Amino acid sequence: MKLITSICLLSLFPYLLKAQEDEAIVRKVADNVLKNDAFQFEGVYNKQTYYFGKDIPDTVTVRLKSNYAGWFYVNGVLNMAMIDLGDFLKDEKYTNHAIQHVSFSLENYKYFINRKYSNERRTPFRPIINIRELDDCGAMGASVIEVYKKVSKPEYREYIDRTANHITKVQDRLADSTLVRKAPHPMTLWADDLYMSVPFLARMGKLTGDNKYYEDAIRQILNFSKYLWDPERELYYHCYFADLKRNGVAHWGRCNGWIICAQVHLLNMLPANYPKRDTIIKNLERQIIGISKYQDGNGLWHQVLDKTDSYPESSCTAMFVYSIARAVNEGWIDKRYASIALTGWDGLKNLMITPEGQMKDVCVGTGIQNDLVFYYKRPAKTDDTHGIGSLIEAGIEVIKLKQKMPHRNYASN
Repeated sequence: MKLITSICLLSLFPYLLKAQEDEAIVRKVADNVLKNDAFQFEGVYNKQTYYFGKDIPDTVTVRLKSNYAGWFYVNGVLNMAMIDLGDFLKDEKYTNHAIQHVSFSLENYKYFINRKYSNERRTPFRPIINIRELDDCGAMGASVIEVYKKVSKPEYREYIDRTANHITKVQDRLADSTLVRKAPHPMTLWADDLYMSVPFLARMGKLTGDNKYYEDAIRQILNFSKYLWDPERELYYHCYFADLKRNGVAHWGRCNGWIICAQVHLLNMLPANYPKRDTIIKNLERQIIGISKYQDGNGLWHQVLDKTDSYPESSCTAMFVYSIARAVNEGWIDKRYASIALTGWDGLKNLMITPEGQMKDVCVGTGIQNDLVFYYKRPAKTDDTHGIGSLIEAGIEVIKLKQKMPHRNYASN
């Protein structure tokens, strides 16, 4: 009996080793965030460090000392990922990143409300003070809900309710209630905004028990698909111009990533047997089949998905890996789709993660333009905050996937 047990353990050793390697990689990426996540202010001109907003003289213009302290959608994505990692590894240091970020921001933003800077972009926490678009509140609001579940402070609930009010009552919508923006033209539908709304709406539904939030989230997914899905290429366009009644030109990688992740976030929260849940799963599966046709020989996806001469881009790859692995792990789609996620993860860890835990070739923030050249030429940077949260989430789900399927012959080397 002991011999049989030993043989079984030896047969599993390569797969257990792979899981350890994957965990070490994810930890290295997250630890790099912790190494650089200073929650402090720095004088733009005097370079002095300030720890609290109340201590900054009125005459001093400051900025946040770290990009990880900003109040932008990328920070919301990262906060949720760090909470998920902390829960998965049972390591509070990762969860504490999100808790400290929300605490620092919501305790200090009030000191900047009445300050007049010549350049408003230099005002720390402008998106808290003045919510304009979904970018300002949706992903961050979703992350505040996750923090609120762990640290229940009234000022957190106040912000959550402000975000709910903006998304449901203030943000521009088409006649069929599809969320749109004022720019670059009035009533422009951005694929990105499915993520900037649905993860929050899904969590708000679970937090409050009010199905109107679930209903709105489902409506957005189905409406965005109606306007943006390209049945010929089986990809989503980046935008839809309501005034022209036509799409933009690009099947941009990350916007397809925002859409796939938004669907996963809703399914994570939507009660079992909820009406139209199966419709969302079928919509998700359709997208997974579509994007799988554009994965390259290294397991990666490209900046413009259907243009192989555009560069391999790591943030959309991480989003696809996360979403596919999560869908398999939860039983939403058949386990045969797992290989798409696993080869994508191999591509990320072999080509896109540095020994220091930094993420390579992340497309910077990208607006909407009417020519493909704009998308081709968007810079790709190392450790840009647009990719890190999704990379951490991808790693978590891949580790879970390998634990469920330990005998697969993994391609990693």
